Amino acid sequence: MTKQTQESSLTLYYDGHCPLCQAEITWLSSRNAKKLLYFVDVSASNYEAASHQISCQAALEQMHGKLSDGTMLVGVEVFAAAYQRADLTVLAWLFTRPWLSPILRFCYKVFARYRHRISALIGPLALKLVQCGIKK
Repeated sequence: MTKQTQESSLTLYYDGHCPLCQAEITWLSSRNAKKLLYFVDVSASNYEAASHQISCQAALEQMHGKLSDGTMLVGVEVFAAAYQRADLTVLAWLFTRPWLSPILRFCYKVFARYRHRISALIGPLALKLVQCGIKK
């Protein structure tokens, strides 16, 4: 990632009906000191796919992010970009390791496909933990 890319803003498109997704967004929001991250809930009734150039269906299938220059990121690369902008440099570094990439991509595809089932089990607890951690 170049310095210019790191300084550009990133809009994250997320599923607001998924507690685990909400936990991730809440956590990233609390780390958004540079104001480089923006968040759009694609499940919201006022979501307009045309204005964001991404369908609700596509955004619900995999995490999407759009850089300020219009470049669309999909899947694991969205997390690497978000973590970099949230000053979570170790996580950003891990998510950009070529040797780890196939494992992360596979795990994310499984997670994305079953996120509502997984989230039903651990999402509410994760969201509460994040919210409690932010309040401290």
